Amino acid sequence: MLRVLVLVSGGGTNLQAILDAVDEGSITNTEIVGVISNNKNAYALTRAREHGVAAQCISPKDFATREEFNEKFLEAVDEIGPDLIVLAGFLVVIPAEMTAKYRNRIINIHPSLIPAFCGTGFYGLKVHEAALKRGVKVVGATVHFVDEGTDTGPIILQKAVEVEEGDTPEILQRRVMEQAEWKILPQAINLIAGGRVTVEDGKVRIR
Repeated sequence: MLRVLVLVSGGGTNLQAILDAVDEGSITNTEIVGVISNNKNAYALTRAREHGVAAQCISPKDFATREEFNEKFLEAVDEIGPDLIVLAGFLVVIPAEMTAKYRNRIINIHPSLIPAFCGTGFYGLKVHEAALKRGVKVVGATVHFVDEGTDTGPIILQKAVEVEEGDTPEILQRRVMEQAEWKILPQAINLIAGGRVTVEDGKVRIR
């Protein structure tokens, strides 16, 4: 049984997609063992608790230094003991020590087709604003492993979504979530739970 910890900062729509997929059986051999948010007001915490999943807030704002936060954050993660950590809209930089300790066991969902519109400063609506400003015809989402860079880890899955006439950033964001994010994130977790994902020479192989 794959023990999954989900890290969130906001509403938790991707968390809900994961929970629903586990309930429906499209994610198999998996248990969601905890949810951690850096935002005590995140609705994702409510989603977790209503689903019977242990949820807690650990915020950098509650610590004197980022080093102290990183230490407590890593302690909390280690205490849960996850096999896989899923960043589902988590807007805090993962401590380098944690990235190293959980190498190829942390995945992230990003709302673009990496390497387009990714890296520092590209998150949330900013990604979709940039895509529309550039006039691209196809956008999408990417699930990737987390490394020391920003959106630079090995890519697991990608799914394209067409841009439509009259799209606003908000409309496009919603379509990317519905058509891509909520599909490939549960799919990636299921592949990992089934032992089908390996990383070789910096690239993901799916068996």
